[in-house]
Amino acid sequence: MKVPRKVRDEIESLRTAIDYHNYRYHVLDEPEVADADYDALFDRLLALEQTHPELIVPDSPTQRVGATPQPEFGSVTHRVPMLSLDKCTSLDDLNAWDERCRARLEAPESLAYSCEPKIDGVAVNLLYEHGALALGATRGDGTKGEDITANVRTISAVPLRLRGAGIPSMLEVRGEIYLPIADFHAFNAAALTRGEKPLVNPRNGAAGSLRQLDPRITATRPLSLFCYGIGRFDGDWHPSTQADIHAALKGWGLRVNGLRATVVGTRACHEYAENLLQQRSRLPYEIDGVVFKVNDLQLQERLGTITRRPRWAMAYKFPAEEATTRLLGVEFQVGRTGAITPVARLEPVFVGGVTVSNATLHNMDEVRRLDLMIGDTVFVRRAGDVIPQVVNVVLGKRPADAVAIDVPTRCPACGSEIFRADDEAVARCSGGLDCPAQRKEAIRHFASRLAMDIEGLGDKLVDQLVERKLIEHVADIYSLDAESLAGLDRMGPKSAENLCAAIAASRSTTLARFIYALGIREVGEATALNLARHFGDLDPLLSATVDELLMVDDVGPVVAQQIHQFFAQPHNREVIGRLRQLGVQWPIERRAPQAPLAGQTWVLTGTLEQLSRDEAKARLQALGAKVAGSVSAKTTQVVAGPGAGSKLERATELGIAVMDEATFMRTLESLS
Repeated sequence: MKVPRKVRDEIESLRTAIDYHNYRYHVLDEPEVADADYDALFDRLLALEQTHPELIVPDSPTQRVGATPQPEFGSVTHRVPMLSLDKCTSLDDLNAWDERCRARLEAPESLAYSCEPKIDGVAVNLLYEHGALALGATRGDGTKGEDITANVRTISAVPLRLRGAGIPSMLEVRGEIYLPIADFHAFNAAALTRGEKPLVNPRNGAAGSLRQLDPRITATRPLSLFCYGIGRFDGDWHPSTQADIHAALKGWGLRVNGLRATVVGTRACHEYAENLLQQRSRLPYEIDGVVFKVNDLQLQERLGTITRRPRWAMAYKFPAEEATTRLLGVEFQVGRTGAITPVARLEPVFVGGVTVSNATLHNMDEVRRLDLMIGDTVFVRRAGDVIPQVVNVVLGKRPADAVAIDVPTRCPACGSEIFRADDEAVARCSGGLDCPAQRKEAIRHFASRLAMDIEGLGDKLVDQLVERKLIEHVADIYSLDAESLAGLDRMGPKSAENLCAAIAASRSTTLARFIYALGIREVGEATALNLARHFGDLDPLLSATVDELLMVDDVGPVVAQQIHQFFAQPHNREVIGRLRQLGVQWPIERRAPQAPLAGQTWVLTGTLEQLSRDEAKARLQALGAKVAGSVSAKTTQVVAGPGAGSKLERATELGIAVMDEATFMRTLESLS
């Protein structure tokens, strides 16, 4: 049957586009499309070629796993080809793969599967001879790769010599080289300081780092490695499962992923994937899915391969966290402190599991760093619950009618003049509490859970109260009555009474909550707590000098100046006075000269069953501890509940003490 010309043309067009994007990514290190868009092109070509196999040609992108080796590097032939994996994006597809495996093996019972995170990096082959690193190579086309031995030797996570017993005389190790997220951001920050071009993303940064002709440049890049498999090997070692391979690699000093697991049946595979997806945004490295492999190596051999793809493995892909779209315009929002924030209005794009049409641009310095113009094609990133952000511009696709972005001279909410301090990246409205946008944000912050905790005073209600001029300042909250509230949209008598009760209850608070609720710039929850502990009551804080403020834990010159300036403003003192007259009060803070946990840093991870995370944090802070969000060498103690993930793994790596919730509760009781 003759293939329609339309199909032939589409196949040729797809091959040309994929080759072009391979060149942009692997050679120029300047990708123009997100990984998800590239995958869509590749998958479409693969589907067409599977439907029309007579059109497959040897140089089609589907007939090679990666990029062609570049002439600058020597060519290396892999002793065992580096296979590519079939992909699926739904649990139903994963079930279908399981059914195919069991049918081919004539195995009605559930199979055991090796599961591990799919690291978003660069696949490499490491050849060890008599335990010493002899060669490092890229995947290349799966059969031949590029010799990057000199560059691989600069990576501290790659052992130059294996350790332990039973090491094969020759061993090919398969792994993924990647850039840890924190190191990627630190490297880019330093590059910008030096006036250098930052890396596009961790994966692209890892690829470009490995392909530097000067190994000294690679040595400056904070690359790391996870090993996941083997190629050819010689010797008496005879692993029987994928788990055996991982255990042996770890025993020989090679880094393997601590989240790897062996499970039985597809239900357990689903649970593993769902749990990993929940952890994704908290992991210190980027992943784009899960790799599932039949655990038994003999069964792998029976299943075999097809078109350089193993039947015994499947890559289950998570929703893409990065995509390309077009910038339609920029709007400027006014924050609680008057900060003018540019917000990108985008052509809607599906990324990170949701449709995104807005993304933060942070400030005008970021707009200039990106060299962003309206009409540009941009990369948008959304990881977990993180607000979507524009991370890069495809300058090669800039239209001729692109429009420059300028910060307005007047506040879009109140018309007041916009100013920018010399030492700040943020432009601000000068309208203060007379600006409706700042007024609304100040009230929302004042009523928020970690501040005065007024349940029921949500965003839409605040909008109504300000727009109807029932509230002009935060103190007006305590003059509201049920009758005026009941007349608002979606507010009946019962809801009004409940809100009035919540407002009344909030009059009794703590000094730390009250300080935080005032919305002083640079004063977060922890700083407010330190101020409350240090001064004990509000009046000493109101009269404190900058030098006296500098004596408070974690208060530096900038924060001290912000606090002093806030309390020096007559209108701020007037609002505070009104709040106190209306009954807002707190007990005087009494702190022992040396709290039991003073100077210690604790980290909470996993689910706590007897206390909420906020309650546990408050208890620790009351005992003098600092509660951090990540584990580092400075961490004193980690409390791990069920579901603890990367933080627990990091604590184990650093040798930091870990306690369960029962021990934690006993510790709190003994110190209280």
